[in-house]
Amino acid sequence: MSDRRRKTRCPVAEPQTIEVPSEAAGQRLDQFLAAQLEGVSRSRVQMLMDQGDVLVNGEREKASLKLRGGEHIAITGEPRPAPLKATAEDIPLDVVFEDADLAVVNKPAGMMVHAGSGQNEDARSRGTLVNALLFRFNKLSSSAGELRPGIVHRLDKDTSGLIVVAKNDRTHAALGEMFATRQIKKTYFALVQGALAREKGTINAGVGRDPMRRTRMTAQPQENARSAVSHYQVVRRLVNRFGKFTLVQVRIETGRTHQIRVHMASIGHPVVGDTLYGGAGQLTDQVASQAAQSKAARRKAEPERLKLGRNFLHAAKLEFLHPSTGKVLSLEAPLPSDLEEFLCKLEGAKSVSGHG
Repeated sequence: MSDRRRKTRCPVAEPQTIEVPSEAAGQRLDQFLAAQLEGVSRSRVQMLMDQGDVLVNGEREKASLKLRGGEHIAITGEPRPAPLKATAEDIPLDVVFEDADLAVVNKPAGMMVHAGSGQNEDARSRGTLVNALLFRFNKLSSSAGELRPGIVHRLDKDTSGLIVVAKNDRTHAALGEMFATRQIKKTYFALVQGALAREKGTINAGVGRDPMRRTRMTAQPQENARSAVSHYQVVRRLVNRFGKFTLVQVRIETGRTHQIRVHMASIGHPVVGDTLYGGAGQLTDQVASQAAQSKAARRKAEPERLKLGRNFLHAAKLEFLHPSTGKVLSLEAPLPSDLEEFLCKLEGAKSVSGHG
């Protein structure tokens, strides 16, 4: 391979020029650069272009530019994302409990707890629970660092429900110890696919990072697996034209990443909507689908489909001793409207009162 086509190591230390070979004619500009710059994704290439650090024959161009060969591409900067930060934002919060030491908040689905990877670079630091907490409470504990003030534990982005927030470092340390020693009772509601064979049970299986797919966790034996224990109990069974489902109450002793989702999938009952672990992205009317095998039925409307748009998982209850007063705090958050409505559609019932 010639020098001009050798991959360039990043970050880019000094301005440099890449000459486009004739065989690259027809390629998109962003695709070409992602292939040329080692360890740089197309999103990072787009970032360079947005910064004005990519010039083609001296001009700024779109990522979709089709190359002809022979162009000179000048790269004058480094593809580095803006630093993550926590910034107060006026975002509504559902505060279930608050005093001078701590607060318990009912987090909505779709909200990240703190700054992190987002759908695009601009979204990484905005709209987080931390930002909303900073606006509401101003001062929070600093024990978890600048990006995670007040955060003692977390919930997945698409999981709704209760989360405890520390307002000072003393309370943060006490709550952290309580979580570590399993003194805080955490109960979730989940709708899982299929009919569980037993009314209740315990899943004791370590959870670790999936070595094949880094965005997933797994209950398969791994060197990095950490102990994880989940106790489930059937709340309601549903059998209808969409299939069989079980509404379960799950109490977790530990709080591993994706624990309930991984554990339920490991016994063959993934959480509804959890496509990462084998759950269906949408439910289809199975009766209508089977009937549609006939020519007459095929002329009719498509079978009804239900789609939730997120995992059916909600952190419904928290119970613990207040670290300062010693009093028992027992807090609950009802199923949010999207989960209630999905259940009603699924079972044809008007309400699911008494289910959390």
